[in-house]
Amino acid sequence: MDLNEINKRISDSFYWQTESFKKLRRKFMIKEKYKNWVREFMESWKELDWKRTLETLDKNVEYYENPIDKPCSNFAEVTNLWNVVADNQKDINYKFKIVAFLMKIWQMTRIMTSTNIKQEIDGIFQISLNEDGKCTYFKQWSFTK
Repeated sequence: MDLNEINKRISDSFYWQTESFKKLRRKFMIKEKYKNWVREFMESWKELDWKRTLETLDKNVEYYENPIDKPCSNFAEVTNLWNVVADNQKDINYKFKIVAFLMKIWQMTRIMTSTNIKQEIDGIFQISLNEDGKCTYFKQWSFTK
């Protein structure tokens, strides 16, 4: 049996139409959606493009900069948190790992421009995304070394 025949048998099989396959495909699509969101969020942060970072968020996002504080009351407050990034951070590097669909572990280094001190940060995002891939719920826990 050659590769073409194997591919034909696979494409003709009913597996692609089963609920098991559909669930697996949905799970993969959801994971990719979250991975793409985190990548865009972190990459825009790294590039100090705070407007692009804000584009990853829904205008009605429930946004917690700190998990013990109340969420921002409106999108203008979220904007005020981000519009200073280019003024006070530089040389941002990051890596992340998805540990669950709603929780992402991330690590980042940055230099605070006001003090020129390098910071190492470990953190976790808890996020929810809508159908458009925009974040509707954002909470982060971060620890600076």
